[in-house]
Amino acid sequence: MSAGATPRLEVAGIGKTFGSACVLSDARLTVRPGQLHALVGQNGSGKSTLVKVLTGYHAPDAGGTIRVDGAELRLPVRWAQAHAAGVSVVHQDLGLLDHLTVAENIGVGGYSRTRYLRRVDWRAQRTVAAKALRSLRLDLDPAAPVGTLGAAHRAGVAIARAMRDLVPGGGLVILDESTRSLGRDELRRFHEMLRRVMDTGTSVLLVSHSLDEVLTFADRVTVLRDGRVVGRDLDTAGQTEQAVARLMLGKDVDRVTAPAAGARPAPAARVSGLYGPGAAGLDLSIGAGEVVGLTGIPGSGVEHLPYLIAGARPARAGRLAVGGTVVDLPKAGVGACIRAGVALVPERRDRDGLAMSLSVRDNICLPRLRRDGRRYWVGRRWQQRETAEAIRSLGIRPNTPMRLVGELSGGNQQKVLLAKWMSVGPKLVILHEPTQAVDVGARSDILNAVRRAADSGVAVLLVSAEAADLAAACDRILVYHGPDRLEEIRTDDPDTVLGAVYATAPTPPTPTAS
Repeated sequence: MSAGATPRLEVAGIGKTFGSACVLSDARLTVRPGQLHALVGQNGSGKSTLVKVLTGYHAPDAGGTIRVDGAELRLPVRWAQAHAAGVSVVHQDLGLLDHLTVAENIGVGGYSRTRYLRRVDWRAQRTVAAKALRSLRLDLDPAAPVGTLGAAHRAGVAIARAMRDLVPGGGLVILDESTRSLGRDELRRFHEMLRRVMDTGTSVLLVSHSLDEVLTFADRVTVLRDGRVVGRDLDTAGQTEQAVARLMLGKDVDRVTAPAAGARPAPAARVSGLYGPGAAGLDLSIGAGEVVGLTGIPGSGVEHLPYLIAGARPARAGRLAVGGTVVDLPKAGVGACIRAGVALVPERRDRDGLAMSLSVRDNICLPRLRRDGRRYWVGRRWQQRETAEAIRSLGIRPNTPMRLVGELSGGNQQKVLLAKWMSVGPKLVILHEPTQAVDVGARSDILNAVRRAADSGVAVLLVSAEAADLAAACDRILVYHGPDRLEEIRTDDPDTVLGAVYATAPTPPTPTAS
């Protein structure tokens, strides 16, 4: 863009107050045509609030302005007005309906209709979908059900829908944590697709917790902290993850330190002969006080293993030994594994891990009500004590025990989920993507809490696609090369982890005749 070109999006002086709490103050943001501009900040920094102001969900305080292609939008923004100006959004969950086809999903919110009777014109709709897919160079069948697609293609369908009504070469697409489920290769292909779109003049505002993604793919970045812009329109070419993290937090990030390599502890948990989705005779063991990482190519089947081991999905065969208890996994469920001392922290905290309409205290104490409560009186004093300790040790914010979990940021929800299961005193903790979609500060708090749990003697299985997390927190890492093979590595280098994940599994040497 030339120096005198009109910005695609220009935000000035935007603020937002809820009651007495100011969550956004004098926010300023400029996105230029054909630019990928990232917006980052830890949970609670105000970035989600700013996106909601831009899309009309929140009304801002008086005094600010929002311009799209030089034309000022009337505040509070009405979504129809913003969309007509060329703004579209792809939300965190992508907003796709798995039972509908690609063409039907692309048409949601603006189906082509016949001139008479105003019925949906399915022939025209398939043509619109095919055109949108061609513009992104997506080789997809418009009649394919979206539920059958991989993560990268699903994200592509959401982008195609967002761009459906945009003027070619214009418009602004807001990606609100839309890339969090993409693996390394899928993310690269996704951004290659975005770059082709931006080369025509369309702009992208990327909201992401992944500083690696931001510094690899974005052109500029704006940083929020405590509702204020602390780094505006920074050139990503001159930034490092440490420098951006320092801006986000106002301090250096606490380093997660794994203990020095030593003799392997005696197994505290052992899985043997595991068969089921993603497993065909797998064996693994974890020592007391050991953090073992488990990783593999996303979609390879490794994502099924934490749920098979914890009894959340039925296994065809396999046994789990924890302490002195042996669990027959095909016959056991979650309850039997919990009684044996197993705690599972699932990937989907909103769907599988937390009661969003209950308080922080109620969520943390829920697994212990039968054990520590009485038949007709669960008691409050022990709940208050346990919740206060969890809030202090994990840095849960706000530090209000009766705050509804659904009102917390993603990182603080994840801390509540971790506290919930650590409070039962487990012997084995299984964590699946515990730092997904959390900011850099919450990531540090969570991984340090995992290390503290291991230091107390708990066996930990950390299942993640985040190479940096595995390298920082794990004593050793198991790389999934298929349903019957795990490769063990020891490293504190994320690139070494990724190399092991994406390299072809080595072939055992052929024995030579003596």
